[in-house]
Amino acid sequence: MADEYANYIDGEWVESETGETFENRNPANSDDLIGYFQQSNSEDAARAAAAASAAETEWAETPGPERGSILSETARNLDDRKDELTETLVREEGKARGEAAGEVQRAIDIFSYYAEKTRDIGGVNKQSSSRHTNLQTVTEPVGVAGLITPWNYPIAIPAWKIAPALAAGNTAVFKPASMAPNVSRKLVECLDEAGLPAGVLNYVTGPGSEVGSTFATHEAVDAVSFTGSTQVGNHVYDMAAEDQKRVQLEMGGKNPVVVSKSADLDDAVEIAANGAFGVTGQACTATSRAIVHEELYDEFVDRLVERAAEIEIGPGLDGFDMGPQVTESELESTMEYIELGRDEGATLETGGGQPEGDRFDDGFFVEPTVFSDVDPDMQIAQEEIFGPVLAVIPASDFDDALEIANGVQYGLSASIVTNDLTESNRFVSEIEAGVVKINEKTTGLELHVPFGGMKASSSETFREQGDAGLDFFTISKTVYTNY
Repeated sequence: MADEYANYIDGEWVESETGETFENRNPANSDDLIGYFQQSNSEDAARAAAAASAAETEWAETPGPERGSILSETARNLDDRKDELTETLVREEGKARGEAAGEVQRAIDIFSYYAEKTRDIGGVNKQSSSRHTNLQTVTEPVGVAGLITPWNYPIAIPAWKIAPALAAGNTAVFKPASMAPNVSRKLVECLDEAGLPAGVLNYVTGPGSEVGSTFATHEAVDAVSFTGSTQVGNHVYDMAAEDQKRVQLEMGGKNPVVVSKSADLDDAVEIAANGAFGVTGQACTATSRAIVHEELYDEFVDRLVERAAEIEIGPGLDGFDMGPQVTESELESTMEYIELGRDEGATLETGGGQPEGDRFDDGFFVEPTVFSDVDPDMQIAQEEIFGPVLAVIPASDFDDALEIANGVQYGLSASIVTNDLTESNRFVSEIEAGVVKINEKTTGLELHVPFGGMKASSSETFREQGDAGLDFFTISKTVYTNY
């Protein structure tokens, strides 16, 4: 029988007040029951917030390097369990094994990075315009942070919220996505084993309507960091803003790769395919549109179809290139968009169905899908699909491509494939996106530089990762000392 897993509140693993649980199953094999998790309610979330509030002062007064030593030990614990964590991630989220291993390594690196950054947090000295005056800033933690994370990067995104929050001296309440709560539970285990004091981090599973809403509105929570859909993110913002909490949102994307007339076609096809079909297209930075110069268009489509046919689909634990969608509902949503693309008049070049065969019978698999003859106003060119579906759109020249690229509500990640220096520089200046790439896929992020979007992709308040990741979790006092 599958195990039942508890919440982590005030340093103890405890059951929910509801006495109820929910199932977590393998999306590549729905018969594989991973375990039961707490179906928590607002009372559980409030208990976690109270524990974080009670631990707030002592943790804030803990010297930064001492906090850093706990984060370093956490990184070592994660590294010791890397194979286990990789398998856990594949089993509950569906990524290919190599993708999952890379995500786990990213979590390890994030904790190592912020462990070292604890030595730099404090403030700066400035020259005063007055004699006999010292002028300085003092950096302090915000207080209690509410962290709400998605299922598509179930250990990396929790790591890049938890690590800077704790490094800066905040306590935290953390709600993982119910579709993939197990690998982040093991992350919490690693923090606990590293000696994290009781109450500093609290992990509560359950529905966003109960747990997430409580974290967003509870009087003890001072800041809320959310990653997920734009619709839910905007709702979180509205709730948290009622009592003027600090809010950080990272949300959806409709990310383009522009293929210039000067592009190397081999590079362009590989960049587009990796960005669109990697992690089964289940990334907010996934390539969803390829905007291709009309003189290269037909050959690009032909080569892209050939490249899509090379992708081997199947369970990640068995070494295949592309795994399933995370749930049946996500698969159904992708299939609805594929049908919509047909109805809108786009040409289905390849994919569009569910693969057949014994290894697919019990999972939520879909074929890599390419549409051509896509008009920029079609829904498949405007709305986030969150599956391995790429809309290929022709452009007459660079200005036309740029206008198409910017002609959506989102602005998260964007790429151009070009050998023209003028085009690359104009693209950096004129594209409406928070992440801009030249001759690279739209997915993939360095951990020590800021990450965030524009327009409906972000609250445009604070960035995540790097030094910017600490900015959200800290507040400054300015001190004048007349001696």
